[in-house]
Amino acid sequence: MHIRLARPTDVPALVAMVYELAEFERARDECHLDEEQLTAALFGPSPAVFCHVAVEDDAPIGMALWFLTYSTWEGVHGIYLEDLYVRPPARGTGAGKALVATLAAVCVERGYKRLEWAVLDWNPARAFYDALGAGPKSDWVPYRLSGAPLAALAASSRALTS
Repeated sequence: MHIRLARPTDVPALVAMVYELAEFERARDECHLDEEQLTAALFGPSPAVFCHVAVEDDAPIGMALWFLTYSTWEGVHGIYLEDLYVRPPARGTGAGKALVATLAAVCVERGYKRLEWAVLDWNPARAFYDALGAGPKSDWVPYRLSGAPLAALAASSRALTS
């Protein structure tokens, strides 16, 4: 098993893993990603999303999909790990730890101060993250604006800025 940056030929496997993760997270109906979207995001003219894959026998067995954040307090970028997924047969092989360690190395090499992610409160992977030395941020509450409320707020921007 080794870790490398994703390649365009990995996209079908990556999309499949995103859907497997969505199924695991009990949100399959909320997942709408297609291969064209992911190809454009990862390999278009100005990629803002990146992906490392764990590979065994030339087949992706896990992935870490991430993007850059920026901390005004630290004055430097960080990495936000959007999706970490290892296919069930490969769990316990060290693939997950190797993927997270690779992102930690990217942070250190580039002078980034943070590697962050969110995990569902019921996900047994929390024990894995705790074992890495990560800890939940209990003083910050995540918020998300999407769907109809996002559209309504966007529509109000015309009135607020004109």
